[in-house]
Amino acid sequence: MLRYLLAALLFGLSASPAAAQTASPTLEPAPAIASRTSGSEDSDIVARITAIFAEIPGLQQVEVRVSSGVVTLQGSVATPSEAEQAEAIAARVAGVVTVQNALERDLDVRSNVAPAFARFQQETRGLIQGLPLLGVALGVAALIGLVGHGLAGIGRLWACLTPNAFMAELAASSARVVFVVMGVVVGLEILGATALLGAVLGGAGVIGIALGFAVRDTVDNYVSSLMLSLRQPFRANDHVVIGGEEGRVIRLTSRATVLMTLDGNHLRIPNSMVFKAVILNYTRNPERRFEFDLGIGAEEDGLEAIGLGLSALNALPFVLAEPEASAVIVDVGDSNIVLRFYGWVDQRQTDFLKGRSRSIHAVKAAFEGGGFSLPEPIYRLRYDTPAPSAPAGPAAPAPAPVQPPARPRADQASHEALDTAPAPAVERLVQEERSDRKAGDLLDDRRPIE
Repeated sequence: MLRYLLAALLFGLSASPAAAQTASPTLEPAPAIASRTSGSEDSDIVARITAIFAEIPGLQQVEVRVSSGVVTLQGSVATPSEAEQAEAIAARVAGVVTVQNALERDLDVRSNVAPAFARFQQETRGLIQGLPLLGVALGVAALIGLVGHGLAGIGRLWACLTPNAFMAELAASSARVVFVVMGVVVGLEILGATALLGAVLGGAGVIGIALGFAVRDTVDNYVSSLMLSLRQPFRANDHVVIGGEEGRVIRLTSRATVLMTLDGNHLRIPNSMVFKAVILNYTRNPERRFEFDLGIGAEEDGLEAIGLGLSALNALPFVLAEPEASAVIVDVGDSNIVLRFYGWVDQRQTDFLKGRSRSIHAVKAAFEGGGFSLPEPIYRLRYDTPAPSAPAGPAAPAPAPVQPPARPRADQASHEALDTAPAPAVERLVQEERSDRKAGDLLDDRRPIE
C-alpha cells in the first residue's frame, strides 16, 4: 500500500480499485457463513443454502438454484418477512455473487392461520407460565409502595425533621413518590424488563417537560407558597394590605392566602401574587399616625390656630404623647388657610377611624370656641348689563327669613365619652375561622417573622 501511495505522490496518479484490493486483501469482511468446501462450486452453494433453509420453519419449501454464483430463490412463503430472511441468508454464503428473490407469498388460509394460531398458543402458554413471576413482581412493588405510603403518613416524623409545615408536607410527598418509583423499578427488574423502564422514563421526561410549560403558573404558585411558609411575612389576625386588598389574615394555605375583609367577607389571594406584591402590615407596629385638614379664614392667625388645635388634640386621652402630635400650614388661598394636623394612636386600644373622627371633631370645636371662622366658598358674580329699575311706588316689605328649627346640641361630656375602642367583630370572625383545625395553615407563631 505504501508503494502505491508513493507512486501517487510522485506522478500525481491515484491507485486503481483493483490494485487496492490486491494490496490489502484483508480489508474484505470475511463471510459470516462459510461453504463446506474450499471452492465456490454451484453445487456446494446449493447444498449449503438448502441445509440452512431446512432448519428454519417456513423456509423448508424454498427451492434454490445457483448458476455461476447467482442464486435464484423460488417457491412460496407465508409472510414477506420470511422472503426477506431467505434472501439475507443466501447473500451471506461464500461464493454468492447476487441473489434473485423470486419468492411469492402463499395466501392459503391454512398455511397463514396455522402459524399465527401456533404463535398465539405459544405466547399464551408463556404468559400463563409467567403469571407466578408477574404476581411476585407486583407483590414486591405493592409492598414497597405501601411502606412508603405508611412512612409518609407519620406526620410527627416529618415535623421533627423539618420544622416548617409546608416542608414537612413536601418531604412526605417526595418520600411517597420515591418509594413508588423504587417499587416499579424492583418489579421490572424481577420481570427482566428494565429496557421497558428506560423507555417509560424517557417518555415520562418528555411528557414532564411539556407539562412543565403547561402548568408553569401552578408551579410558580407552589414555589411561592414554599417561600411564604419559610419567610412568614405576617401572623394570623394581622391587619394587612396585600396588593391593594385590605383585611385580616385568616390562614396561609399551600395555594392561597385567606383574608377576612373589614366588611366580613372572605378573600383568597393566590400565593404567587402575595409573594410578588407589596405587603403593608398595620399590626406589626401598633402605633399608627392619622392626619386631617381644616381651614380657617384668610385673615386669621394660622400659628395661633395651630396652637389651639394641638391643645385640643393633646387633651384627647387616646392621642399618644410620644410620638407627639403636630400640625403644619399646607396652603393659603384667597379665602382660607388650610392647616394639616397629625396625631398618633395605639391601634391595640383605639380604633384608627374612630380616633381620627373624634380628633377632627375636637379640633373643629376648639376653633369655633376660640373665635376662628371656618371659611365657606366665595363666588364672585359679574353683571354685564344693568338690572332693570323697579317701578315707582311704595316698597313692599321684605319677607322675614325662615329660621331652621334649633337642633339640640350635645354637651361636651357626651362627645368625650364616645367609644374609640377597636371594633372586635372582624377579629371575632377570624378567630372563629381559625378554630377549624381541619383547614391547613402554614403560619407558625414559633418561627421568626420576616
